[in-house]
Amino acid sequence: MAEDETKVEAEKDTAVKKKKEEEEKETERRIKPNNPEFNAQFNYAKNYIKTSKYTLLNFVPYNLFEQFQRLANFYFLCLLVLQLIPVISSLTPVTTAVPLIGVLMVTGIKDAYDDFQRHRSDNQVNRRKSYVLRNGQLAEEMWSKVEVGDVIRMENNQFVAADVLLLSTSEPNGLCYIETSELDGETNLKSKQCLPETEDFGQDVGRIGSFQGEIRCEPPNNQLNKFDGTLYWENQTHSLDNDKILLRGCILRNTQWCYGVVIFAGKDTKLMMNSGKTKFKRTSIDRLLNFIILGIVFFLLSMCLFCTVACGIWETLTGQHFRIYLPWDSLVPPEPAGGAAVIALLVFFSYAIVLNTVVPISLYVSVEVIRLCQSFLINWDVALCYTPTGVHAKARTTTLNEELGQIEYIFSDKTGTLTQNIMTFNKCSIAGRSFGDIIDPRTGESLEISESGTWVRKKTKKSSSNRNANLRTSPEATADLIGPLDETEVNLLSDEEYRQYTRSVDLSHNPYHESSFKFYDHALTDALDASDPSCELFFRLLALCHTVMSEDKNGKLEYQAQSPDEAALVSAARNFGFVFLSRTPNSITISAKENEEVYELLCILDFNNVRKRMSVILKRDGKIRLYCKGADSIIYERLKDGQESLKYHTQEHLNKFAGEGLRTLCLAYKDLDGEYFQDWKARHHEAAISLDRREEKLDAIYEEIEKDLILLGATAIEDKLQDGVPQTIANLAVAGIKIWVLTGDKQETAINIGYSCQLLTDDMLDIFIIDAHTASEVEDQLKKYREEIRNVNATSQPQTNLSVVTFSDEGVGQDTLSDAGEPNGGFALVINGHSLVWALSPKFEQLFLEVASQCKSVICCRVTPLQKALVVDLVKRYKKAVTLAVGDGANDVSMIKTAHIGVGISGQEGLQAVLASDYSVAQFRFLERLLLVHGRWSYYRMCKFLRYFFYKNFAFTLCHFWFAFFVAFSAQTLFDPMFISVYNLFYTSMPVLALGIFEQDVNAVNSIKFPRLYSPGLNNALFNKREFFRSALHGFLTSCVLFFIPFGAYYNGMDQDGRSMADQQTFGSVVATILVIVVTVQICLDTSYWTMFNHVTIWGSLIFYFLLQYFYNFVIGGEYVGALAKAMGEPMFYFTSLLTIVVLMLPVMAWRFYWVDVHPTLSDKVRFKQRHDAKMASKRSDHDMLRTPSARRSRRSIRSGYAFAHQEGFGRLITSGKIMRPRNPKPGAMSNGRTSNLRPDANRVSVVATAPSTVEV
Repeated sequence: MAEDETKVEAEKDTAVKKKKEEEEKETERRIKPNNPEFNAQFNYAKNYIKTSKYTLLNFVPYNLFEQFQRLANFYFLCLLVLQLIPVISSLTPVTTAVPLIGVLMVTGIKDAYDDFQRHRSDNQVNRRKSYVLRNGQLAEEMWSKVEVGDVIRMENNQFVAADVLLLSTSEPNGLCYIETSELDGETNLKSKQCLPETEDFGQDVGRIGSFQGEIRCEPPNNQLNKFDGTLYWENQTHSLDNDKILLRGCILRNTQWCYGVVIFAGKDTKLMMNSGKTKFKRTSIDRLLNFIILGIVFFLLSMCLFCTVACGIWETLTGQHFRIYLPWDSLVPPEPAGGAAVIALLVFFSYAIVLNTVVPISLYVSVEVIRLCQSFLINWDVALCYTPTGVHAKARTTTLNEELGQIEYIFSDKTGTLTQNIMTFNKCSIAGRSFGDIIDPRTGESLEISESGTWVRKKTKKSSSNRNANLRTSPEATADLIGPLDETEVNLLSDEEYRQYTRSVDLSHNPYHESSFKFYDHALTDALDASDPSCELFFRLLALCHTVMSEDKNGKLEYQAQSPDEAALVSAARNFGFVFLSRTPNSITISAKENEEVYELLCILDFNNVRKRMSVILKRDGKIRLYCKGADSIIYERLKDGQESLKYHTQEHLNKFAGEGLRTLCLAYKDLDGEYFQDWKARHHEAAISLDRREEKLDAIYEEIEKDLILLGATAIEDKLQDGVPQTIANLAVAGIKIWVLTGDKQETAINIGYSCQLLTDDMLDIFIIDAHTASEVEDQLKKYREEIRNVNATSQPQTNLSVVTFSDEGVGQDTLSDAGEPNGGFALVINGHSLVWALSPKFEQLFLEVASQCKSVICCRVTPLQKALVVDLVKRYKKAVTLAVGDGANDVSMIKTAHIGVGISGQEGLQAVLASDYSVAQFRFLERLLLVHGRWSYYRMCKFLRYFFYKNFAFTLCHFWFAFFVAFSAQTLFDPMFISVYNLFYTSMPVLALGIFEQDVNAVNSIKFPRLYSPGLNNALFNKREFFRSALHGFLTSCVLFFIPFGAYYNGMDQDGRSMADQQTFGSVVATILVIVVTVQICLDTSYWTMFNHVTIWGSLIFYFLLQYFYNFVIGGEYVGALAKAMGEPMFYFTSLLTIVVLMLPVMAWRFYWVDVHPTLSDKVRFKQRHDAKMASKRSDHDMLRTPSARRSRRSIRSGYAFAHQEGFGRLITSGKIMRPRNPKPGAMSNGRTSNLRPDANRVSVVATAPSTVEV
């Protein structure tokens, strides 16, 4: 009963604590602007950002506390304490203290350096300047001094310092424009609008400073697209939503200034809430080492226990009779049994000290030094430097290098990581004629420009039409298929041909042309010069049908678009002579071949993700015309009958464009009758104000007017990939790495990029698309695709993608080493964000992972930053694979922190991803060298280092164990205590460090040329439990030979003068010397790549051993003085040394020759070819050395539809006039520092086509 009462009381206490925590947890935020006293009572987070761990005061105790949490450090601290007890210690405490202090100092310096870098990053952000309203005056303050409730002023092109409620702006109607690339990776502009009630504040500091409303809103959360709040002011209530909030990390664009109240600051901002927690990352080798060290400790205790039992037996049977010569200590009881038991117990601790070197503390020092040096090698690699910006790769952590050689999954962002987020007008089809292809008139072959800027000749030929490859989608998917696939054959052009065909079209006669715009098909400009009506109408449509805003900056016309696609199309029209100049709510002005044309804007039917098209209705010279552009499948459904030939040819061009990975778009127009339009406008107005089924009525009105269109042509835009992305992805796939793309983009866009970068290929058997909206539908799709994969795997023959290296029988000079590089077949998976919500639920996550893990490529579209992290975590939890996440924006931070290794791209989207990353590079293509060269080398070096280190330490330590059988298990040491102290520190440390830093099996060129060399890291083949036991066994056998051959030689040995050589000091010195020579010869055999450092450290260590022995024994006066000199004066020493070295090294050499000759690995074969190529370089022709460049293949079409903005455009804002400034403001028409928005044509009525509302994930 008492126990039950205690239990009930404990439960009550727990419930009370939980209740208090819930009460303390913020449920609602209350803020009063310009009232710091009121806001201070809630203790809201300041805007100060802190990612560092230490300060000057707490560094030493905090760092030591962290270091002694490591099992090895704590173990050696306990040993040091034991060595301070004279009764049980046969070694001086210096033998443990020196290396332990060294480890703590090296690790502490490294931790201090890492934290110093974090302090610098924090200070860089915290010291940014912002204007804050204090005491009615604007004052410049650092970001860290900004607090909740402060009113801050932001100016154009500045970062927003905190999450703020917009109060007033410089733009009409309280609008402002922001770029959110730091948050979601999108560079298109988004509009925000303040409350009409606060809009009149303008930049009147007095009125803003006296603003005393109260804001009540939701507590801090990580939802970027949601905000709920209420403003109580002047006895009125005003609703606040996400459209009135500017988030930290956004950049103000096209807005001269704006004012806002800080709602969330510092760690409470949505940007920081989405950043995720920094997790301590350890490599798989670290985890394996911990397990191995634990095993070694048990092995050590077993040896100590054996020696304890043996000592007790010896003391009981024999030792008690020799107490007159070997007296027992005063602590030992005099009776034989009790005395033997106490001595044996003390011997246990003594042997724990003597044999402690089997757990080498210097291992941790050496590992840290090697990792630090490998990090410097990455930082100093000029091949990882991006020349245009001068940005080098940077290892921001020094503990994960070898993990780069074991990556199995790469999770990549798309925008800014794989692509440059730069759209270029590449090709077009006008009236059934394709423009943009360059044809060699002599051969009829197409030419295309490569990523490096050079031209190549492309020969197209039809492939078999009965291919099995097809695209599997759900019934709801609308992706189209193309028939026969094309293959490409590439040949390099000569210099003369290159100069002839790389001349771009001269557009300099156009005063508005952009020097960066390049187009190479002169046929298009010839058609425009000849006033071809179809071409002129084509570009006139591009100049008119859009929602782009123009701006005159320093006499230069600049455009601001809501999507880079739309900007590229308007820019193309501009460069071909049809220049969009300006717009008002009721007009659009363009320059068509230097003739100004003004169109009356009657209506905008704006774009959204459901319509996948946009239209404008314009009037000029009494004619009313509708211009429309959109996804090909949408436009084709609305074309007028009788255009079969034009539709056929345009469709062929669309297939060709989409097959090349371009983003396609169809253009059409329709002339409208004036009476019909007036009737339609009236009915549209009725539908727009209807309260019953408004969306359906509007949709019907749009459908009515957007039909019977006349097809004009199609555009093809290239979302430019970063240089080398296709080759990098192809090489990483050959290496056995699976690549998943996690992007916020639309499905069509992501799929097209997938084909462009060879993530999706025509060789794939199936591409599965999961786009269901309900849990049951997602489950059905996953199960269906799982069955299809199982059926294919059951019926298909097993295939291997391993690189095969063969040599012909005709001689070494005829080697045909080949890398059967590109993997064929397989599956790909594309899943949407709304489907991923269900797929990541606990019920379906394993089913989703089962399907996804059997696919070579996975693309997740429309995903949130949190979903990215959840996908990475899913793979980490169930696959136990090493993961790498790469991104360039703040929306990638959670993913980067969750993965085993995070890589930040130093791109155009700020530094949030870089600051959160473990490594940073300037371009995605550098990932290839980072993994296949530095990662593989680091893993190879670390594994080789560990195998050798355990070998040499077992060989050294176990000599004491064999010696115990001849010294009555008394813990007498074989070696000089000084030798024991410095064996790992001086005699054998430098050669193994050089091995761990500089060793390489093949060079960097061949590491990239043969990606399958990376596969040992994926399989943990170079260092695992088996390899450890092999190294330990090697050390065990070496210690046997090292001990017993000299023991046999010196057992009854005599020198030339007849004096005995069988003393312990001479024997110990001989064994120590042979040990140093043997492990040095062994590392010579282990070294594949000799540098100056290897020579200096290996031979220098041998020389240093003899010099230090002489100095210590003869100058300082060590205990073993003269022992080694006496031994080296006799021939027996040299004979014994030679015999021991031969017995130990001959089997090792024979074993290695057998395996390299009979069972060579890929690394052995490539290394052989590397040596052979070096010898035969002068005789080998260049074409034998070059690898055939891979060409961009034509691909199946999953046409991108309307690859425009992800949300509704600026249509309503344009036609309402809210977005506009007056062209000729009246003098004095200024209010509160802002231009009045009165216009001469303000009374004109315009029609605004309100797009149906859509719900986005």
